[in-house]
This record gives sequence, C-alpha cells and structure tokens, in this order.
Amino acid sequence: MSQKFTVLFDLDGTLIDTAPDLMLAHNHVMKKFGHGERELSSIKKLAGGGSRAMLRKSMHEIAELSGKIKKTDEKMEEEMTKEFIDYYSKNINKESKLISGVLEFLNWCKNNSISMAVCTNKQEHLAIDLLKKIDLYKYLEYVAGCDTFDYCKPDSRHLTNIVEIIGGNIKKTILIGDSEVDSESAQNASIPFILLENGYTSKNKNQIKHDHLIKNFIGLEKLIEKYIND
Repeated sequence: MSQKFTVLFDLDGTLIDTAPDLMLAHNHVMKKFGHGERELSSIKKLAGGGSRAMLRKSMHEIAELSGKIKKTDEKMEEEMTKEFIDYYSKNINKESKLISGVLEFLNWCKNNSISMAVCTNKQEHLAIDLLKKIDLYKYLEYVAGCDTFDYCKPDSRHLTNIVEIIGGNIKKTILIGDSEVDSESAQNASIPFILLENGYTSKNKNQIKHDHLIKNFIGLEKLIEKYIND
C-alpha cells in the first residue's frame, strides 16, 4: 500500500529528551572504571552516535583535559560499553521525557494517515523498549536501530530501507532530527530535513545543514501540511 506521506524521526534528543538517563548510565560506567563523571550539558554533546561512540569521545575529552592522552583500549571499551548497555537497559526511563508538542503532533499525523517511523543509532531493542515504556511505540510503523540493518546513519539506506519496508515513497518523506548525523543522512537520501534546536550535538545550528529549524513540535503540523499539499 502506497502511503500518502512519511515522517521519519530520530529518537534521542528529537522525540525524547533522554540525556538525563544517558548521563546516569554514563556516570555509572565512568565511576566503576575509575574515571570522572560528566554533567548533563556534556552528555548532550556526546550523545547521538551510539553508546560506544559516546564513551569513546568522553574518555578522549577527559584524557585531553588531564593532558594524558592514551591509546584506545579496545577491550576496555567493549567492557565499558557492555556495562553501559546493561545499566541503561534497566534504567532507560527514569527521567526521560517527551519533547514539547510530540504527542499532539503524533496524534495529528495518525489522524491524517501519515506514516511514522523511527531511525536511530540506538540499539533497536533499547529503542523499542523506551518507545513502549513512554507510550509512543503504538504510533510507529517501524523502528530501525543501529543494528537493524548492516548499516546505519548517515548511510542513506538506513532511511530508504525503512520507507521501502513500510510501503512509502522516498519522494514523499521528511526526516526530523537534532544533529549533523541526521542532516547528513537526509542529504544522502535526498529528502528534506527539519532540525530541532539545542539537540545532542557539539555543533551549533548554523553548522548543520537543514531545510527548516524548529524549537519543538508545537505547530509543526502547518509545515508538514505544505509538503503534503505540494
């Protein structure tokens, strides 16, 4: 069945503010392995590329600040990532909350027969678990994580595969995200990109290519309507 329109969402920092729970898991791991903890503002800049990438970047920043640059220990990185996933999976929805206007927007999309799916670099089982616990999973036709396919964002196939699976049309698809990884993904797939301000990235909004800029999801329906009616 060909869909009228498809909206793809990033997850962390886009639909849900997950940084508080990511911080708890990050700091649990750092403390256990004898490293310094980080504040919420730092976590938002580190998140977005998956747990292993976040921990790697965090370790590198700590090393730079201390002046002790160490060669990456792959085994230690694996152990830390496993500990992070184990802790985070048990505490995935302690302090996470929806971005303003998300629920109203999802209901509007559903009532207008707009297809919705999530494309995230979070592991698929964690993404689905969080979406179910925060009661958003029921709105989505598909959820693809970093391990769903053999590739992930910014590879365009992470997006195009989802659209194909749900029977959509890539020419009638838009991506909403909060980082340069989302922007690059949209560019690679040749689809419009809506950037959510103050996302999980170290870059500012002027450094991230976007077609539209939003502060939250309030009133986003008007913009999507323009694409539907084109």
